[in-house]
Amino acid sequence: MPEEESSRPGTHPEGGEGALLRGLRGGDVAAFETLVRSYSRPMLAVARKFLPRTEDAEDALQDAFLSAFKGIGRFEGGSRLSTWLHRIVVNAALMKLRTKRRKPETSIEDLLPAFQDDGHATNHPAAPWTETAEAAAERREIRDLVRSSIDRLPEAYRNVLLLRDIEGFDTEETAGLLDVNPNVVKIRLHRARQALRTLLDPHFAGPRVS
Repeated sequence: MPEEESSRPGTHPEGGEGALLRGLRGGDVAAFETLVRSYSRPMLAVARKFLPRTEDAEDALQDAFLSAFKGIGRFEGGSRLSTWLHRIVVNAALMKLRTKRRKPETSIEDLLPAFQDDGHATNHPAAPWTETAEAAAERREIRDLVRSSIDRLPEAYRNVLLLRDIEGFDTEETAGLLDVNPNVVKIRLHRARQALRTLLDPHFAGPRVS
């Protein structure tokens, strides 16, 4: 599902990523400041997808940068520095979520299509969408609608959807981040997509044919 901006920045910091990495490995404080300056904005956007409150997202981002600075020696350089940092930010955001008091949530069952024993829907099937989600997501107001609808999903399902469809992690990576079985990821993702479709149907569907 498209987002308004890539969560994995493609620009190199000043001096090149190689020079930055050498400085970080050498414990150069100026290199750490460059890392923070270069990646704070896009990585804060990543954290806010999981933590809507700005204060929580900023706390998670700070934790992520500290973890990155302390763990830079374990970074082997097999991927972009931004990709490595992206995973650390996601981990920090998930950890922050685990420490927060959970609010009452709507059951996922209330957001899924209901079927009779014979397999027919108990309500009228959704009418076809008048435009594809991909085309609609090009409009800012629709992106905001999709974002708010994702936020309405129960946390366990929202996180799977964010990790798989928004942040681009594969099933195995998502399972590792959430500490669950890959099959759990697949089931939750399927149900989360169904629930999201239910929430978006009233906005995208054309008139029903009686």
